[in-house]
Amino acid sequence: MGAHEGKVAVVTGASRGIGLAIAQRLVADGAKVVLTGRHAEALQEAVTSLGGADVAVGVAGNAADEEHQHRTVATARDAFGRLDLLVNNAGINPEYGPMLDSDLAKARKIIDVNVLAAFSWTREAVRAGLGTDDAPGGAVVNVASVAGLGATGLLGWYAVSKAALIHLTRELGQQLAPQVRVNAVAPAVVKTAFARALYEGREERVTRAYPMGRLGRPDDVAGTVSFLLSGDAAWITGETVVIDGGLTLSSGV
Repeated sequence: MGAHEGKVAVVTGASRGIGLAIAQRLVADGAKVVLTGRHAEALQEAVTSLGGADVAVGVAGNAADEEHQHRTVATARDAFGRLDLLVNNAGINPEYGPMLDSDLAKARKIIDVNVLAAFSWTREAVRAGLGTDDAPGGAVVNVASVAGLGATGLLGWYAVSKAALIHLTRELGQQLAPQVRVNAVAPAVVKTAFARALYEGREERVTRAYPMGRLGRPDDVAGTVSFLLSGDAAWITGETVVIDGGLTLSSGV
């Protein structure tokens, strides 16, 4: 019996990369999943790769849109009868460089998608019954980043948003206990299309900073997320697990 047998999860930003890897792991561990993403075609491909409508449904939309959040959570309950787990993985980073050169409209969008949307998804899920008597053991995992643990120099507003997400995890972990556990993961560079600008064309040089000798893979994150959502983590809440191949051991981040 899988760790999530009979459970239903919503995973945001799950048409590819880390989000899709998380969904794959949850399905492998027995869960049924509802995926979100901006593009319906990519979502349908993801649903097919997971095994089709018996185990997965896709809902296209903007992660920061409250109507989309409501529709997605309602879909989980309509399609699979309950909601037990939420993974706030959707995130953006349209800015790269010194913060004083940043566009404030883009900065607001980063905070909106990376922080406020994660809060809003969680609130929507709790209001829809996450962690209630008919679906006990509710759990949320927020996908943060090691960028939120220290200064980056070039990822300013993204880093600020991830630091805020880490603290949001602590606040909600305290406020939603004991019905719902809320934890986070903080990966370093994982080889995905989203992070390509951080390693493409210089992967060997970037990798030298990692004691484990390689960059991350989506599965490295997915396994930890599955654990934090599972009963094996039943006494863990408000925590952020760093997944970084040892990067922060000597950097002080």
